[in-house]
Amino acid sequence: MLYAYFMSAVLPPLPPLPTPPDPSGEPELLQLGLRDDESCLRADAARNRARLLEAATRLVAEHGAAGVTMEAVAAAASVGKGTVFRRFGDRTGLLTALLDHSERNFQAAFLSGPAPLGPGAPPVDRLRAFGHALLRRSGDQMDLMLAAEPSPERRFTPAPRQVHHSHVTLLLRQARPEADCEVLAQALMGYLDPATIHHLTRRRGMPLERLGKGWDDLVARLTCTDPPR
Repeated sequence: MLYAYFMSAVLPPLPPLPTPPDPSGEPELLQLGLRDDESCLRADAARNRARLLEAATRLVAEHGAAGVTMEAVAAAASVGKGTVFRRFGDRTGLLTALLDHSERNFQAAFLSGPAPLGPGAPPVDRLRAFGHALLRRSGDQMDLMLAAEPSPERRFTPAPRQVHHSHVTLLLRQARPEADCEVLAQALMGYLDPATIHHLTRRRGMPLERLGKGWDDLVARLTCTDPPR
């Protein structure tokens, strides 16, 4: 599972994220966990994991995310069903692993990539760019994201979701240090929730361009700035 933490030289860190020993004022991507996990696997276990993910990818391409069951992946990879459960825990864990590669790239882009999504741009510009990038990603991977959604009691606990929330909170703190930025960040992240995007685009027929303009308007209102023209 992916994990990372963020830090700020001016404002206290968000619990339960640890206080870093040498704050730099910029978010930092410390580690992308699956790579370390993979390095510890036995060669045969690593081959099994790769074969399972390849099989799951084929199933998504052929049948959509709905076709990815633990049984179907085991059959497609010619392994026992228990192997799939031991490696990924459950179907959500399997689908999350499929999303891991794009999540790695997304984290790298907003933490260390070029501005305005990455460092170097004003915080409001980075907030706008973050929302547009996540909207595009959700549009491209909607079915897989919805299938990987955890149960309601775990909805806000996955590491990538916590990383996104912490990043948005940090940018809000830089833009509006006097505000309750943790609460405002939750409001912004609610707009970018996959289920919300699915409802607005698939059920209400709204194009992503309209959602992008709505995101710019919401950011402008919460940061007391003018929306882009």
